[in-house]
This record gives sequence, C-alpha cells and structure tokens, in this order.
Amino acid sequence: MSERASVPKEEDETEPEAEQEPVTTGAQSVIRALENAGTDYVFGVQGGAIMPVYDALYDSDINHVTMAHEQGASHAADAYGVVTGDPGVCFATSGPGATNLVTGIADANMDSDPVIALTGQVPTEFVGNDAFQETDTVGITQPITKESYFAADSDTVGDDVSEAFALADAGRQGPTLVDLPKDVTQGDTEVEPGAPETPETYEVPEEADDENVQEAAEALAEADRPVILSGGGVIKADASNALREFAKEYEIPVITTMPGIGSFPEDHELSLEWAGMHGTGYANMAISNTDCMLAIGTRFDDRLTGGVDSFAPDAEVIHIDIDPAEISKNVYADYPLIGDAREVLRQLFDAMPRSPDADEWRDQCQTWKDEYPMDYDTPDDEPLKPQYVVEQFSEMTPDDTIVCTGVGQHQMWASQFWEYTEPRTWVSSHGLGTMGYGVPAAIGAKLAAPDQEVVCFDGDGSFLMTVQGLSVAVREQLDITYVVLNNEAVGMVRQWQDGFYEGRRMASEYPWIPQFDKLAEAFGARGFTLESYDNVEETIQEAREYDGLSVIDAHIDPGENVFPMVPSGGDNGLFALNEDHLDMI
Repeated sequence: MSERASVPKEEDETEPEAEQEPVTTGAQSVIRALENAGTDYVFGVQGGAIMPVYDALYDSDINHVTMAHEQGASHAADAYGVVTGDPGVCFATSGPGATNLVTGIADANMDSDPVIALTGQVPTEFVGNDAFQETDTVGITQPITKESYFAADSDTVGDDVSEAFALADAGRQGPTLVDLPKDVTQGDTEVEPGAPETPETYEVPEEADDENVQEAAEALAEADRPVILSGGGVIKADASNALREFAKEYEIPVITTMPGIGSFPEDHELSLEWAGMHGTGYANMAISNTDCMLAIGTRFDDRLTGGVDSFAPDAEVIHIDIDPAEISKNVYADYPLIGDAREVLRQLFDAMPRSPDADEWRDQCQTWKDEYPMDYDTPDDEPLKPQYVVEQFSEMTPDDTIVCTGVGQHQMWASQFWEYTEPRTWVSSHGLGTMGYGVPAAIGAKLAAPDQEVVCFDGDGSFLMTVQGLSVAVREQLDITYVVLNNEAVGMVRQWQDGFYEGRRMASEYPWIPQFDKLAEAFGARGFTLESYDNVEETIQEAREYDGLSVIDAHIDPGENVFPMVPSGGDNGLFALNEDHLDMI
C-alpha cells in the first residue's frame, strides 16, 4: 500500500491535534511546505540525492506512492491534478530520475495541468563538475515549466517549495519544479516555511474589461449563427456550471475542444460534442459556418483548427482566456476578454441584452447531427469493433466514471463513443500526445477520486510503454479496469501510413506483442480476453465487479480506422467519413 512514513497510531477524536515538531533541516522544511499546502499524496521513486527528503517524509502523514518509473510518477501526479483541480506532487532523484520526469512535465505544461516536481540534486559544491548522476535539471525544465527553482539555501528551501506549489495552481495552471541539492536538504535550519503564496510580481486577471464585455455581448446577441467553443480552461476554472447556465439561458449550441470534453453534457440537445481532426462532423460543420464564436479557455491548437485560414472563416471571435499570451496567438480575437473563465462568463451573462435569434441555426445544427451521425457497422463476419466496446462500457457505468487513455486510435474512440456529462471525468494527454500516459494516469485518477469508477482505454503500443505501472496498481489494491484495444499495431501511425504514405507500413505493426491477459495475471491482476461480440457485456460486467485491478485484452478489428478525419492543416468543413472520402479531399 502507499507508504505513510510513520506507523499508524490509534487516534482519539476528542484529543486536540498534536503540535507539529519544529523543522530542523532543509528536508523537513520541504515536507512541512507540502503539508502546509494540504498535500495528501506524493508519487515518486527513491534515490541517492533525494534521500534526505524521503527521510523527512518518514514522519509525515503524507501518503507516498512508489511508482515503477519516474515517468509514471509525473503522469500520476498530472492525472491527480486533473481530477482534483489541485497540484499533484512527484519526487525523483537527480540525473536520470529527474530526466525521466521530463516527459510528464512537458505533458503537464502543454495541457496546463497543475504539477509540482521536486528533484534531488548533487551537493552544491559539485554542481557543474559532471558529478555522479548530475544533470542541469533547471536548465532542462525551464522551457517546460511555469518556473523552475534551484534551492540555494536550507533557510529558504521550504519557501521555494511553497511558492512553487502556489504558482502551479494560480492563474493558468501548469507545472513547476524545485531542484534540491543534497547539502541544502541535509543542512540545518529552524526556519518554518510560509503558506503557499505566489510571487508579489505575479498577477492573475479576474474580471475582463466591462466595456469589452458589453461589446462582446452585443455581438453575440446580434449573431444569426452563434456557437460556444468550450476549451479545457473551462474545466480548469471550475466554470462548467457557469457555461451550462449561459448556454441554456441563451440557447446557443456548444462545441468542446478535446481537452474541454465533459465541460458541457453531451446528452443535451445543444451539445455538438467535440471538434477538430477527429471531432464530430456536425461540430466541424458548425465551426465552419458560424458567424459568431464565443471561445472559452482554448489555445486554438492545430489539431482543433486545421488550416487557420479556413477555420471559422465568417465568424467574429470572442475569446475568453486567463492568459493574455493566448489572445490572437493562433486565431484573431475580435473581442478579447482576459480573465477567469467563471467570472467573465458571469459578466457576459449579465451583459447580454437578449438571446440571439437563432432558431433556424439550431435546426441546421440538428440537421447536421442527423446527416453525419457517429455510427459504425458491426458485421458478424468481421472482427470486434472498438467503438462497440467503448459504447458498451459507457452504457454500463455511472455518469461520473473517470475515463483515462493513452494516445492513439484508442484515445479517439474513447473520446468519440463514450457519452461524457461531467467535468474532470476525461483524463488524457492532448498537446504533447504522450503514449504511455494511460496506465499511470489511471493510478493518479483513482487515488484522487477513490469513490468513482476508473476505466482506462489503452492501445497495445501505448500500454507496453508503461505496463510496469500495473505492479503499482496491484500493490495499492486499486480497483481500476484497463481495456487494451489490441490491433497489434501503433494504429494511428498505421492509419496515416495507409492514407498518406501509400500503405508503406514501416515500424507500425506489432505482431510480437504478449498476451495482455496473461501479463496482467503475472502482475497479480485479473486478466480477461475479448475476441467477439458474444461475451462483451458479460466480460465488462465481470471485470467491473472484480474487486481489484483487471485488464481486458480486447482483440479488435486490425483494419478499423478513426473517422471522421480532417487531414492535417485541412479545412474542418471538408472531413472524411471513411477511406474513400479521404482520397477525395
């Protein structure tokens, strides 16, 4: 189980809490800073340079989860932050420990996920001398964090950690890192770290300019074909309820980005689900024909926009974002509204003079839904379709089930064919597209929300990259269901090779993969195999009812591809529904 440093003691609820022992070392100050911030879990891997911090953790009530690889620690911390909304914490030692965190830190940075990484470092006097397990961790991570700190003094190291924690959570969330030289953590100090506070120079905008809000409200009310584009920032800002109230009050169709999945219920008549390269045909048609787009908390990345010149070509764009750097970076904002999404939506709600006159537009959106449904065939003479597996899981699980994924075709099917109605139930790697994210992310998600069901869809290629994480989930006795949509290939690469490289399948087919059900059992989990439609529901139910870790090896149609599809850099309104369409655009 996750390690609490000290042996658990009997607690008498009538007794007052014992006073904290004063800190005496830099390492104890680090742990005290995490305690002050309310940290419940740390995901990490022990090592020489970080050892003093782990020794201080021995006497803390913070739960430590030893991961099987440092990359897994960063992904678990990332997912913990996605689900809770509070920074996840990961530890690693110097050198290879720190560099193994880099992929997860970069992933968190791309998706604006709150993570704080604490890395051991060689003693200060050895820094720059190519000492054993030394790397320039701050130099490596500075471009992929909100801030990377080098802790220079035992008296200030706790405050460095407190500030890093606050900064990871403030404004546009993201990762921070504190590099901890061993002499600093071993050094003596009596200085208690302060509460988490951002630097005095760090300012976060809350409300947008009132005049800009009024102008944006007028433009939206005048629109004939309005849409709302809800990005991941809506979820980060806990603005999902505000979005739902706004959209329903003014009857404006809602499209989400992929990171924004769950911010608006997909079973609502105003929902057009998510847009972009593999988004729904009706969402992409709405984007291509809207005359006014209210975009909230999105950076307009290329997987969403396709060709920027053809993206929402007739639309005036109202862009709400907490980060001024995102305004007009990729898509020009006619009405920039800089501030917290929840607060600005409240301002806009109050400023709206009336609802847009958009009855015909809503009818048109429904026509596109009817014309481009998300359906698929299930012939008896063909192998199991992955869409069917995802849909059956969606129907058989509670609405608040958390879905985690790796990256690839399975990720697209899990986002397309699961019906999402709640925020913080979709946990995936978007901007960086990190294969291997799913296995450790499900661990972080389950510890963040132990009372919610967690299902992880993975591909065989992605699953193999972090499969060692199963040992952690088994040890922690976590009730997670992993579903490997197994097509013996890196399926998205193979799909692109077939579509754009004349079918030259170089290094994308995996006919040598293991039997994942047997591999799961070797780790101490329960393994299942799916090969036909006959026992899909029965297997899903049995896996869900198993009190512990289960892995379903679902052998799916190896020729199945992800559609709709907008070719990279293409026009969102010209999407392919199958291979034949792809040849025509």
